[in-house]
Amino acid sequence: MNYLPNIIFAIALVVGVGYFIKNVKRLWRNVKLGQDKDVSDNKSQRWKNMAMIALGQSKMVKRPVAGFFHIVVYVGFVIINIEVLEIVIDGLFGTHRVFSGLGKAYGFLISSFEVLAALVFIAVVVFWIRRNMIKLKRFMSPEMKGWPKNDGNFILYFEMVLMTLFLVMNATDTTFQNSELYSGNLISQYLTPLFDGLSESSLHIIERTAWWMHILGILVFLNYLYFSKHLHILLAFPNTYYGNLNPKGQFSNNEAVTKEVMLMMDPNADPFAAPTEDESEEAPAKFGASDVQDLSWVNLLNAYTCTECGRCTSECPANQTGKKLSPRKIMMDTRDRLEEVGKNIDANKGEFKDDGKQLLNDYITKEELWACTSCNACTEACPVSIDPLNIIMEMRRYLVMEESAAPMELNNMMTNIENNGAPWPYNQMDRLNWKDE
Repeated sequence: MNYLPNIIFAIALVVGVGYFIKNVKRLWRNVKLGQDKDVSDNKSQRWKNMAMIALGQSKMVKRPVAGFFHIVVYVGFVIINIEVLEIVIDGLFGTHRVFSGLGKAYGFLISSFEVLAALVFIAVVVFWIRRNMIKLKRFMSPEMKGWPKNDGNFILYFEMVLMTLFLVMNATDTTFQNSELYSGNLISQYLTPLFDGLSESSLHIIERTAWWMHILGILVFLNYLYFSKHLHILLAFPNTYYGNLNPKGQFSNNEAVTKEVMLMMDPNADPFAAPTEDESEEAPAKFGASDVQDLSWVNLLNAYTCTECGRCTSECPANQTGKKLSPRKIMMDTRDRLEEVGKNIDANKGEFKDDGKQLLNDYITKEELWACTSCNACTEACPVSIDPLNIIMEMRRYLVMEESAAPMELNNMMTNIENNGAPWPYNQMDRLNWKDE
């Protein structure tokens, strides 16, 4: 019976970590549904981007208030959870504060963790006020109703509870307080009076309860990430590494179309020659993207990494002028459709069966796609190197090249370019007539 708590802890740990690994495998399976894309170039720049953007939070601080509090939460939460290692060792082997062997340094570390815990709690309260009382415009968009709004609040409550449990655990740990390592922890010492008058056994029960709830809460939080926008806590690192290194505004040419154009410009080419077997195999089955499987795996990784912060949408000129387009919604819709496709595969034993839906029209409308000015404001604003514009352009490419469904204004422009060599409806010989007027 003495080993029962250790056995229960081991089971909880295995189940929690096992379910997390299962979700990671599912996520990676879904990401790999995308088309291949070579991102093996310029590794030194990619490592630098990951260090500066994901680890250094360099793009977060462009909005100083939110950036400062986000760094507090990020750094505090990561450092505080170093003590999870101690909890795991204690839980598996029945020890108590196994790292107390560090001596006075241990007391200093615990006090430092407590200060960070208090700062995280304050920052989270500020975030809650911004979302629910001040109601910042970017958190009030139509796509932020229902689950997205609740999810943002749930994660804040999670962090409040976990930080509180950590402080209560220290405030009621009489064994630690009576040791020579304890010198009055900076924060929990102010919580200790709340428990005055309780017997030592009662304090022990409270400490153990807080200890168990803290570690179980962390395991629940870990597995909740897959279903939450806070998946970016993990994915920001690979996403910034695989981010687009090309100059802003540079779009990819379709290789098959490029070959056709080069053929047309080659005076020695026979336009009536049948394509070789190799050339036929290289021709794409589909131009652009109408569903998530047509996008690149980097696009799908982007979708899972989206923080739903709304910086992209708040910077979007189309959205600012009342257009339906919201780059954040583009990423959320892509992720939702990808999840739907993944569940379809799970339900059909590893095979996707046509469900009569697709990303285009069922999730993202043509009106949204054509509202985009392709200015790249959204990609510049994103704190984790997400590129909504690439998805928009791939879906536009599908509309133009597969469905011939470009807006009339765009068709007129392309016709003018073909006939007149310019987007204006004037013959080249008449272009300078205005100077005679």
